Amino acid sequence: MTPDRPAGRWPRRRREQVPPERTPAALDPNHHADVSGGWLRAAVFGAMDGLVTNIALIAGVGGGGVPPRSIVLTGVAGLVAGAISMGLGEYTSVRTQNEQVAAEVAKERRELERFPDAEAHELVQTWTSRGMPREVAEEVAAVLKRDPDEALRFHAREELGVDPDERPSPWVAAWSSFVCFSVGAVVPLLPYLLGFEELWLALGVGGVGLFAAGALVARFTRRSWWGSGLRQLLLGAAAAGATYVIGSLIGVSAG
Repeated sequence: MTPDRPAGRWPRRRREQVPPERTPAALDPNHHADVSGGWLRAAVFGAMDGLVTNIALIAGVGGGGVPPRSIVLTGVAGLVAGAISMGLGEYTSVRTQNEQVAAEVAKERRELERFPDAEAHELVQTWTSRGMPREVAEEVAAVLKRDPDEALRFHAREELGVDPDERPSPWVAAWSSFVCFSVGAVVPLLPYLLGFEELWLALGVGGVGLFAAGALVARFTRRSWWGSGLRQLLLGAAAAGATYVIGSLIGVSAG
């Protein structure tokens, strides 16, 4: 007999439709990308910030009428200062987050030790509210009570939304952000470093870098590559346009 369930919840799965000789992707432990390592968000944020920051800096000082040598100096200073700031910021933020998670997990461990029955009842209530039959929820909660470590992992996932065994590395986040910011920031400087002095060329190369970075990110998110690239290009263009206008106004008034 199948336990009664609320309409629209806890659907049956016809396992007999999956031949035993065919292994579905869900059974492959490596078929998902690593979303908890901390490097992808930091790398994307660093690269985009490096591109937008230096494109905007170059547009601002270029709009103010400064010579190419000063533009290069401004861009290099922005690259170094921004990369260090991004790396330190990522390390501090990820480490702080990990310390907060560790403190909450320790609190949950103490509650499991002092009130195991109440914590098991809490899991049962959570699962039944999602459509799991009560008898199944109670059976699973009873099994977890006999394994404190596994019970802690379940409670951390259900109540905190984290896995205590899979926390991002602050060092990985810091270096990803530092390196990717540096790479992004050097892109709009390339024409000047190669001997060209046209501002429009530097901004054009930066725009290509923005579009390419956005398209590359789409590989991880399964979004449209051209849509992701165009979004980053428009955001960077807005920032560059604003700083160019401000730089032009300051340059005119200072002149």
